[in-house]
Amino acid sequence: MSPAARTAARLGLGAAMVGAGVLHLTTHREEFRAQVPSWFPLGEDFTVIASGVVEIGLGAAFVALPRHQRLVGGLLAAFFVAIFPGNIAQYVDGVDAFGLDTDRARLVRLFFQPVLVLGALFGGGWLRRTPRG
Repeated sequence: MSPAARTAARLGLGAAMVGAGVLHLTTHREEFRAQVPSWFPLGEDFTVIASGVVEIGLGAAFVALPRHQRLVGGLLAAFFVAIFPGNIAQYVDGVDAFGLDTDRARLVRLFFQPVLVLGALFGGGWLRRTPRG
């Protein structure tokens, strides 16, 4: 894919992460609290606030620091992997949040997490083709 596509992915995902992080700290805080698994050792509110701050930081860095896109893309992909158990717990426990009010909707959502990981890796330049030789 072209450098322009990679840049678009980086900017789009970065902006989306900043937006999601802001929602963690403001109007959607209760929805995010409902997604914190009961087995997670930290409190729901702390987890939502901390993850929101991380999302804002990673998203802003992805947008504003193109020279570090590889590092930030890798960190963002790792973040998406780290929060995946929470998405699995939402499905297993049948927790309704963000309109995911059926097992099918929660299951379908699980398949979008790898897309986010790939988007972070692509935007960060990890998935470039290298010349053979």
